[in-house]
Amino acid sequence: MRRIRFPHPLTLMVGFIALAALLSWVLPAGEYQRREDPATGREVVVAGTFHRVEPAPVDPFQALVAIPRGMAEAADVVFVVFLVGAAFTVLDRTGVLRRGVDRLVVGMRGRTLAVIPVLCVLSALGGVMINMQEEFIALIPALLILTRRMGFDPLVAVASSLGAAAVGSSFSPINPFQVGIAQKLAQLPLLSAAPYRVAFLVLALALWIFAVLRYAMRTRVPDQVLEDDAEARIASRPTRGRDVAILGLVLATFAVYVFGILRLDWGFNEMAGLFFAMGIAVGLLGGLRVGGRVEAYIEGFRDMAFAGLLIGFARAIYVVLQDGRIVDTIVHGLVTPIAGLPVALSALGMMAAHALIHFPVPSVSGQAVLTMPVLVPVSDILGLSRQVTVLAYQYGAGLTELVAPTNGALMAILIAADVRYERWLRFVLPVLAALFALGAAAVLLGIAIGLR
Repeated sequence: MRRIRFPHPLTLMVGFIALAALLSWVLPAGEYQRREDPATGREVVVAGTFHRVEPAPVDPFQALVAIPRGMAEAADVVFVVFLVGAAFTVLDRTGVLRRGVDRLVVGMRGRTLAVIPVLCVLSALGGVMINMQEEFIALIPALLILTRRMGFDPLVAVASSLGAAAVGSSFSPINPFQVGIAQKLAQLPLLSAAPYRVAFLVLALALWIFAVLRYAMRTRVPDQVLEDDAEARIASRPTRGRDVAILGLVLATFAVYVFGILRLDWGFNEMAGLFFAMGIAVGLLGGLRVGGRVEAYIEGFRDMAFAGLLIGFARAIYVVLQDGRIVDTIVHGLVTPIAGLPVALSALGMMAAHALIHFPVPSVSGQAVLTMPVLVPVSDILGLSRQVTVLAYQYGAGLTELVAPTNGALMAILIAADVRYERWLRFVLPVLAALFALGAAAVLLGIAIGLR
């Protein structure tokens, strides 16, 4: 039996843009009324206000124009990919990463599998705290150096970074871009039901780490260890003070960025500027001349170009759906049947609806402001806890990030790691089914215990 082979990601994106344009001719145009929400400062829909509007079918030329418009709308993310990727290319040029990896391989001889849980936990923390995804695009080259030197498949680098981060985001008790916005819209206290979420976060992350370890052990090739004499030289050579300073600078840059997000309301633009400065400082500490730093930046821009453009193509899909005035129609069509179901089935139906909605609306925060004002009144009528309604949103939308081809970060990282989309699906679909089952169990248990 022949395995399904998906087209190239760029072809896939163009196909989805064409499909979105076609749907604008087939689906009736409709919109909800919107108002500004004082709690979040965002425009949210007004429940019960869906109405038909003048059709706005998107013709082929308009669909083509949506591509550069999508790139413009995703400009902050695209430039993060360029500038952060270039900064890490400068870091790689200094040789610090490779020397550090060699030392790690020597020091963990026989225990290299332990690296995977560590990477997964660190990545998951990024997802838990700041919904980290796009940031991994620039880190993939460094992670590939590490995983390949230890004999692991490139897919392990993707699963241990973006994959673990998506799981952390989905089950997070504090993610400001997901559960934080949803709880505000549902008029729930921030961090409410946090212990409940943490319990299922631990279970979900353990399940993910098990799946990644299992795959790594099945596909591992013998360690690409150094020759004995080279290994001995590395083990006996003292660590260079310059290397320690450079790695310290990199860690400090990440710490400043996390602080900026949590305390100063920083976004992607601040991240791009911060890491650009880091690249310059790393080049100076690493002894690179001005010409060497410039060449490294150019190489980084070139390596990250396709990944950045792919994010713009992914955003263009949503642009076409918006232009066709059918985003609200899709949401209304998926949400309306839920109101007639029993409470437990309604909660699971919300989770399924969120998973489907996330394909045309590939932003978890955007999906929250679009769907929560509609679903909260429905849950009140059904007698369903608003906290459970937020859980259904978290698990449905968040876990879909692992497979949605409209997730530009996912597709860009797969490209950067040279992992085909269908190969990723073969790995992720079984564990994704288990994670959805775990999320469904959390939702049903929340109903049973009256989670508030």
